[in-house]
Amino acid sequence: LLAMAPTHVLRCCQRGLAWIPVIFIALVVCWSYYAYVVELCICNIGEKIVYLIFFHLSFIMFVWSYWKTIFTNPANPSKEFCLPKAEKERYEKEERPESQQEILWRAATSLPLYTRTGAGAIRYCDRCQVIKPDRCHHCSACDMCVLKMDHHCPWVNNCVGFSNYKFFILFLAYSLVYCLFIAATVLQYFIKFWTNELPDTQAKFHVLFLFFVAAMFCISILSLFSYHLWLVGKNRSTIEAFRAPVFRTGSDKNGFSLGFRKNIAQVFGDQKKYWLLPVFTSQGDGLTFPTRLVTADAEQATVTLQPEPDKR
Repeated sequence: LLAMAPTHVLRCCQRGLAWIPVIFIALVVCWSYYAYVVELCICNIGEKIVYLIFFHLSFIMFVWSYWKTIFTNPANPSKEFCLPKAEKERYEKEERPESQQEILWRAATSLPLYTRTGAGAIRYCDRCQVIKPDRCHHCSACDMCVLKMDHHCPWVNNCVGFSNYKFFILFLAYSLVYCLFIAATVLQYFIKFWTNELPDTQAKFHVLFLFFVAAMFCISILSLFSYHLWLVGKNRSTIEAFRAPVFRTGSDKNGFSLGFRKNIAQVFGDQKKYWLLPVFTSQGDGLTFPTRLVTADAEQATVTLQPEPDKR
């Protein structure tokens, strides 16, 4: 117990520190709300009523999608991907990798698996003790296997994967709209600041920093948002963009691509009226995914895996 105590304390500290980026973003958003609504609009109401309406629309959608991204739990492999108790005991006792793979091959024959390791073996997580479904990866930060894992994002203190990838995309979209709207409407006051036309009040400093912060976030979010839109169009995760998935026929970076429209539907669903709302509409269950190789590979279409024949 004494040996475990420091590890437990360290883990608690890590979990606490992981919330610092989220708290930082929350504080920036709260300040931006105060600076824009109170200092800029309410104190100079006039034509700002229209500004306030559009500001609050973008603010609500931004906060809603950000909340959903943070507090939606990552999806994990189902029990079907766990080894049966007897097979699990045999696997743990077995020392030879070849024999361990034979156990995994037998367990995987009834599972819908299309991808393998780079060496052509069954993808197995020793930490979670599960056979990894396609596109599933282990997150060291969350200490779990995450379905269709994209990446672990410190700014939301959560894994971005199958269960919240749509929310993450909308979070980027609405945060970009939020920042662009602030930068565009504050620009005229920012110019007046430099020409000394603004009244000498504390609001002028809020205007100055509001424009700088909005513009800075615009630039960084735009690049990230554009990259993830490109990934959605290709039906790839960030992990797959850097390391192509390996199928029976070899590695293929476009293995899960179904065409532009179907790729978008995989993330946002079939009903376009829900695309812009942070409600879950992604297709599938996160355990199996259609691939463009199924029609080209008759063996894959059976949704079973068999070990390679022993050539020795």
